[in-house]
Amino acid sequence: MFKVLEKEVVNDQVDSLVIDAPYIASHAQAGNFVVVRMHEKGERIPLTIADSDTARGTITLLFQKIGKSTEEFGTLKQGDLIRDIAGPLGHPTPIKKYGHCVLVGGGIGVATLYPILKALKQKKNKVTVILGARSHDLIVWEDKFRELASDILVITDDGSSGIKGVVTMPLKEVIESSAVKIAMAVGPVRMMQAVAELTRPYKLQTLVSLNPVMVEGTGMCGACRVHIAGKTKFACIEGPEFNAHDVDFEELINRQGFYREEEAESMEKYKKKCKGKCKNKGSKDPRGQGVK
Repeated sequence: MFKVLEKEVVNDQVDSLVIDAPYIASHAQAGNFVVVRMHEKGERIPLTIADSDTARGTITLLFQKIGKSTEEFGTLKQGDLIRDIAGPLGHPTPIKKYGHCVLVGGGIGVATLYPILKALKQKKNKVTVILGARSHDLIVWEDKFRELASDILVITDDGSSGIKGVVTMPLKEVIESSAVKIAMAVGPVRMMQAVAELTRPYKLQTLVSLNPVMVEGTGMCGACRVHIAGKTKFACIEGPEFNAHDVDFEELINRQGFYREEEAESMEKYKKKCKGKCKNKGSKDPRGQGVK
């Protein structure tokens, strides 16, 4: 059992949970994720470890409510219990003294980028962060990134915050005005594909995290299977990070739509059952205190 110590509603779509998990916190590295199961009948879902605190023994999960399981996960509140959390999983991000690094995050992709930023700064790198979203309300953790980043650029589709446009616009300017050594991108697959195509002519080392295509996070379902440099890989157990220039993005995009109908059906059933009034029906406290 894992206890929720803090709950924050970041925006209408995104929540964060600080969870008591000393073992995971002490072993977590940038790029790692966990697989969570809210209750005994719950779906296993992979979530990035957005932050960890060894001293407190806590991990922070930042997640977007886009399906039945994440909507249900969003009903958790301070004091509630989570049935299972397995991790840390995945290969950690390769962290070293690069020089100038650029991190590009789209939407909830910032959950993966924040621990990477912390680790890169510990190695005395200069780090430029580009945060993108559809609108100002959907920019996540901007203040936390500003505390650590050497420079931060915000870009929105509608121009409600920062620059109006797409993340590749400021990325191109940064690359052409500075000796960037590595770029790392996390977010929607199309965004990561655009970053990869932009950096390819510059022969700039570029990593992308394929977290968005994972389903259950252990390699059993095969949903995150993708071709990397012509070879079949599984994002959850052989990644989640890969050389962006080796990824078959078109295959990846097609694969993302495999379960769209089932996901929509599951969400519709959940809404009908809840009628907007669902509460957490998570695990029971082994001491007899039911989760409210």
